[in-house]
Amino acid sequence: MPHSIQIIFAGLKLFGCGAVSFVSFLAELCIFVAVSVQNRIVKVQKRNRALVRFDEARICRAIFRAAESIGGFLQDFLPGINDKIFEMCRSDEMIADFISNTAIVCLNSNPHHLISNFPPTIETIQDEVLHALRSYGFQNTADAYECYRWGRHWLREGAISQDNFVGNGFPRATMAKTHAWNHLRGCDTVVRLNEIVREGKIKSLVAESLDVYERSLDEAAGKVISRLNAGDKIRVMWVSGPSSSGKTTTTVKLTERLEKHGLRFLMLNLDDYFWPLVEHPTDWINDRNYETPEALDIQLLNEHLRALLDGKTVEKPIYSFKEGRRMGTKPIKLEEGQVLLLDCLHGLYPPITEGIDASMQFRLYIENQNMLYEGDGSGKKLTRFTDLRLIRRMLRDSRHRNHSPLRTILHWHYVRSGELFSIIPLSGSADYIINGGFPFDLPALKPFFAGLNGLLPKPEDFESYAGFLDALIRYEHVKRVIESVEGLTVEQAADYNIIPGDAVIREFIGGSTIKIPHNE
Repeated sequence: MPHSIQIIFAGLKLFGCGAVSFVSFLAELCIFVAVSVQNRIVKVQKRNRALVRFDEARICRAIFRAAESIGGFLQDFLPGINDKIFEMCRSDEMIADFISNTAIVCLNSNPHHLISNFPPTIETIQDEVLHALRSYGFQNTADAYECYRWGRHWLREGAISQDNFVGNGFPRATMAKTHAWNHLRGCDTVVRLNEIVREGKIKSLVAESLDVYERSLDEAAGKVISRLNAGDKIRVMWVSGPSSSGKTTTTVKLTERLEKHGLRFLMLNLDDYFWPLVEHPTDWINDRNYETPEALDIQLLNEHLRALLDGKTVEKPIYSFKEGRRMGTKPIKLEEGQVLLLDCLHGLYPPITEGIDASMQFRLYIENQNMLYEGDGSGKKLTRFTDLRLIRRMLRDSRHRNHSPLRTILHWHYVRSGELFSIIPLSGSADYIINGGFPFDLPALKPFFAGLNGLLPKPEDFESYAGFLDALIRYEHVKRVIESVEGLTVEQAADYNIIPGDAVIREFIGGSTIKIPHNE
């Protein structure tokens, strides 16, 4: 390949997420048609440090399989961002080859990788693949690739078994069951859901949806009681799941059921284990990553968990978010017969529970897995689970944390990175999984984002972040789905006769009859 073309490719590395202009430029030049990049990397370092031959084809196959697992690259088609690639690459195989070539050029741009005894590692190669995918807007494919990557990591670590491996993070059997339920009730596509709202039939859909959720909570409580009756001495109960999945409401409802069976709980707030602000340096837009498990003092937390289970008193830290540091400590002790209750993002993260017997723990996982197809469903594109949670969090952050919706969108890449590493890939190890997504969520959320005074940011708000492709893509997804949905009125959303006060969605739209600590 000509040296000038190599320089153009290598420029992608420098521009990072702002590679949109490069996409158009490269596509116009057609440089990825019927040509291959020059590769001078000879070897790759495996995880056991062994050096083996560098096989470019393996990279291409991995990218292709990630796309195939979500229904193909068309799931990531974005006009104005990567449409030129689709014009020039007539098949998924060609797109995978283009992305693979881009990653290889980025790898070749590091002179150390060209020394045969100091080649790139497997992890470095995977990092570059994700960089290439996200630089061109292939966000869903990148998420599938990343979830699979970290799932294999936890499998190698022994944290999960092959039976617990969740692949790309989309549980096909569960999703098929949910889709069949939605299809039967006419709420599996945006078009059909809109008809339900317009015809005033939303109340019955809300009731039926919540009934399914309540029955799943009954089943979860039944599993806890069955294990206790079978002799397991459960002393720790986790309620875990991605951001804005409805953990707080679910925790309250589950514990209410178990308290009727005589269980007593001691709540431990993991927010108190955050490192001080000085340990969280800001990034290029003055943001901090609180979404990684390492944002917590895991060593101290694990030490306290084991001490509490041994009947000891611990000095639990007291963290002030206003001050950005720990302000003191408070003695706590787990009494005989009490169960330690933890509602947190990272309850499945192995280092937190290291040394604690699995038979002493019950781990519940909650995620939004409502199956709703865009438009009339003919495009076979699902509204994304993560977009619904982002909309929920935008509303909650605006109302209760003084964070603008724009700031929430700009921060969401940290949220997604954390959950693709230490939450979703570990979900298969949960003792029970609850679906916290409902077909009526979007109509209930829309009135808070629509109209001149709605919370949805304006396109011009992103002008200062033109190079932040991740945020722009998320904004376009959220904007499209909000605009396509027929919403309830503000009055309907507030009406307890339509949406009960203890529904999960009330954590976000307000009016919850359940105490929501992070909203106070």
